[in-house]
Amino acid sequence: MQSRDAETALVQQAIKRDQAAFTELYELHVDRIFRHVAYQVSDRTDAEDITQEVFVKAWQSIHQYKWTGAPFVTWLIVIARNAVTDYYRGRKNVRPLDEKDDPRSAEDPVEAAEAKFNSAEIRKAVLKLKGDQQAVVMMRFIDGLSYEEIAEALRKSEGAVRVIQHRALRELRKMLATSGL
Repeated sequence: MQSRDAETALVQQAIKRDQAAFTELYELHVDRIFRHVAYQVSDRTDAEDITQEVFVKAWQSIHQYKWTGAPFVTWLIVIARNAVTDYYRGRKNVRPLDEKDDPRSAEDPVEAAEAKFNSAEIRKAVLKLKGDQQAVVMMRFIDGLSYEEIAEALRKSEGAVRVIQHRALRELRKMLATSGL
């Protein structure tokens, strides 16, 4: 992984329409953005398409990017959240990513089945959270962002993000307790 200074330099070059710099930024962040999108979208192909759409939108609006101290990936995640929201507008009966698409596997078939069940139940519960609670949980635990980065992305204080996370985790515990996890 590149240093923050190296990434900042790449962003500055990309703002000047340097395609090679933007390609490098793409390579650095495409997996993370795909993981963020795929967690929320039922079809792997759609998740791949949305991920590409995120980077097309980022390239088209890179000149509007303002460095605020948060990593560049935070800006991409905001674009991804908006793209997923757009994806679900007007769609009915769309389910989260199927368990069969989960790339993880285990040696022991019983452990694999239990892990798959638990993962599916947790995913369902996370996707039932509302608005900022879902966003905070995903950004913190799926995307691995810090409180500061999440606060920047959501335009909230770090304290507010911590409160939202606390309430979201309490809600998840209740949901998972009723499902037996």
